[in-house]
Amino acid sequence: MLYLFVSLQSFIASTKDRLSREETGATAVEYGLLVGLIAVVIVAALLLLGPKLAALFMTVTNTIPGA
Repeated sequence: MLYLFVSLQSFIASTKDRLSREETGATAVEYGLLVGLIAVVIVAALLLLGPKLAALFMTVTNTIPGA
């Protein structure tokens, strides 16, 4: 029984040390969340400003003679 307890304690300690050292996974997740948030902001901006920009370009196109 003592051997099982020592083995389990050693496994937990080594897992804890390994997880506390591996920070690259956490930073990759953070960067992924930032990229996702930026993509959502870009899509929202295009959906909100798209019709206004299309109207502006149409006005400019109609104003320029021969276009």
